[in-house]
This record gives sequence, C-alpha cells and structure tokens, in this order.
Amino acid sequence: MKSTSLLLAAVVAVGMMATSASADVKKGQKTYLKTCKNCHGNGTKGAAMHTQDEWDDLFANGGAKIIKAHAKDKSAAYFNGDSFKEQSQDLRDFLFEYGSDSGNVPSCG
Repeated sequence: MKSTSLLLAAVVAVGMMATSASADVKKGQKTYLKTCKNCHGNGTKGAAMHTQDEWDDLFANGGAKIIKAHAKDKSAAYFNGDSFKEQSQDLRDFLFEYGSDSGNVPSCG
C-alpha cells in the first residue's frame, strides 16, 4: 500500500513537471501578439503590466483571475474557450519571463 502511494505521488509529480516543461515562452509570445496586443500593446508593454508574482497569481487555478478580469470585454470568448486552456501555460510563461520585475525585455513585439 505504501509503495503504491509513493508510485502514485511520483507519477503525479512527473506529470506536473512535464506540463510546466512543455510550456514555451516563444509560443506564448506568439499567442500574446495574436490575442492580447490589440488591447494591451506590444509584448514589452503588456508583460510589464505586472510583476512575475502577479502573473503567477493571475494564471493560478486555471487562470481564474485573468479570466475574470476579461469577463466583460471583447476577449471574454477567448478566455472562456478551449484555445485559452491550451495556450495559457505558454502565455503565462511569456508574461512571467518579461514581467516588470524580471529585468528581461522581449526581442520582438
């Protein structure tokens, strides 16, 4: 029983790492430019809207806070749809990478 629990915990941990590892800053940048730039400006401006901790908070729990923040604007359909669910980790990684306190600046857009 104990070894089964340890095995299950290891599988869950590896699964969580694989999800994080599969996120891609470059893909997130492309998503940002396609879905966010019209309202929030280029990637440098948009990512600098929040600190890295704030981006983490906005994207926690499946992006609940960022979804809520966009609930009444024209992008609500995107944030409530499958595309956001599929792209949210990449988008979060891009915004986090270039957050206002990161010291990083995206090369394009």
